[in-house]
Amino acid sequence: MDSQYWVVGAMFGGHEDQLATFLRRGYWYCWDPKENKEIPQAAQNLFPKMKAGDRIAVKKMLGTGSRNIAIRAIGVITEVELNEWRVYVRWLVDDLQREVPIKGCMGSIHGPFEPSDWRDSVFSI
Repeated sequence: MDSQYWVVGAMFGGHEDQLATFLRRGYWYCWDPKENKEIPQAAQNLFPKMKAGDRIAVKKMLGTGSRNIAIRAIGVITEVELNEWRVYVRWLVDDLQREVPIKGCMGSIHGPFEPSDWRDSVFSI
């Protein structure tokens, strides 16, 4: 099966940047049951589709009205833990500030993305 491509966020509540923790611990997750009792609908729908071998890119919003996002890190999912809503990641690049068009990626999790020039610009190393 071919790898899928996902764009995810790292800002909890729009202001708590978790990227350094994700990079240090080798994972990404989009929902913390201690903070929120309800799982966001997008996470419920999309998270279970993530698989080992998929590509993941962490993005950051660039402010109100911006048509771009910043890609901050790129990795490969090594394991999916459905009970914890967490994926373990082998981070390949962790110090990016690559601007790409937003393409609707304003929430916690987006994808999988079909092949396109945009996808290539996000995931190129």
